[in-house]
Amino acid sequence: MNRRAALLCNSLALRHMPTNTSSTAPLVILECLVAGTSHRENLAQYEPQLHEGQPLVLHREADSPYDDWAVQVRTRPDAGDVWLGYLPEGRNETVARLLDAGRNITAQLTYKSWEEDWLYLNIEVLLHE
Repeated sequence: MNRRAALLCNSLALRHMPTNTSSTAPLVILECLVAGTSHRENLAQYEPQLHEGQPLVLHREADSPYDDWAVQVRTRPDAGDVWLGYLPEGRNETVARLLDAGRNITAQLTYKSWEEDWLYLNIEVLLHE
């Protein structure tokens, strides 16, 4: 199994993220790669502005013709609202259902690197209680 496939299959036990801004820390519900980064135009030009720990927005794409549980990964509006890619198909249903139910779900960038012409972005998906 190659590195990309191994990381896509990686499961993460639920754990609390430390924070100093809230009495209840967000719960990490998923760690995954952002899928489809090679299909996002102008991402190479925007990549230098991405940094580890950066908060991200998850946007439900309920009308996607390709994936019933599609969830876009985007930067926050104050960071340009750049569409980075998607939560991986097959790992996105729970997050999509939580977003559909109105739960407060965000993400943060945990790692980035270029692997040839592919921008590797790893994120944590956070449930805020």
